[in-house]
Amino acid sequence: MTSLFNPLTFGATSAPNRIFMAPLTRCRADAAHTPTALMAEHYAQRASAGLIIAEATMVMAGNSAFWMEPGIYNDAQVAGWKLTTDAVHAAGGRIFLQIWHGGRACHPLLNDGVQPVAPSPLAITGDEVHTPQGKQPYVMPRALRDDELPGIVAGFKKAAENAQAAGFDGVEVHGANGYLLDEFLRDGANQRSGAYGGPVENRARLMLEVLAAVSSVWGSDRVGLRLSPLNSYNSMIDSDPVGLATWLAKRLNDFGLAYLHVMRGDFFQQQQGDVLTPIRAHYKGVLVGNMGYTADEAAKAIADGKLDAVAFGTGFLANPDLPARFKAGAPLNAPNPDTFYSPGAVGYTDYPALGV
Repeated sequence: MTSLFNPLTFGATSAPNRIFMAPLTRCRADAAHTPTALMAEHYAQRASAGLIIAEATMVMAGNSAFWMEPGIYNDAQVAGWKLTTDAVHAAGGRIFLQIWHGGRACHPLLNDGVQPVAPSPLAITGDEVHTPQGKQPYVMPRALRDDELPGIVAGFKKAAENAQAAGFDGVEVHGANGYLLDEFLRDGANQRSGAYGGPVENRARLMLEVLAAVSSVWGSDRVGLRLSPLNSYNSMIDSDPVGLATWLAKRLNDFGLAYLHVMRGDFFQQQQGDVLTPIRAHYKGVLVGNMGYTADEAAKAIADGKLDAVAFGTGFLANPDLPARFKAGAPLNAPNPDTFYSPGAVGYTDYPALGV
């Protein structure tokens, strides 16, 4: 376990361990997408993480994909998030905000009847979205025009500025799991022509523009990026995920990011492959792995130089003191999926720490 507890510097931030908390959508904001005091308590409980990456947070009004998820586009939301950053810092922790546009995963029932947007008019299939009227099928999105894309980039930049005002230590750009930036990136969702479609350098253009804009606010050494080249969640697929991962690993060296956060597999096993090996071979910065790691596997991957840190999702969800449990070899609390997205403290702030 020693490698998990070696200090790590990533960009401008230093951490006492390499056990990161992955971003986890929990739907505990209020109806106006304003973060709550309950969220501050939840994150402060988990401040022993090397880094907390707070949940996917709306960069612009009108792109809700989960109902009751937080935003960072108005003053009330900035003030709400300040409760969390203050609480985490008081507990000795570090916290980045994951900034996000839901793209075609949004739904009119969550956004005053507005049709979602995407690179191409292709709907998510085989799943449904939580709405005030129960679970509903996803709808056909509207393809964004090229002249609308600077507004998306500006929305991410403003969110980055607001995250600074809210007291975060940095931001993670959400480029994974079938949301807008990932939709542009992978050819199964992006079938457009022109400057933002076709070859990989065009499909990656929007993500790279967002990274540049966000880095102009924070400095790239306080900006992370999350990718999921293999994950088929939200009807995603790519014809060459390993090639895509390799190209990105090389191109992202131009930014000097704090870290690159990669989901190594596919929730649904629709796509197979090894994306971490080529990324590690070509990417010169700090690499964070994610998706189904045990403590032992994470420690070995770090000790072998395959990763620099590992982000744990449901492990941190159910175990506020996850690093202490790893160090002690203690059993882990089991997460309760029935409360992942339900309101209130149950299944959120009531998981016990060791000795409680």
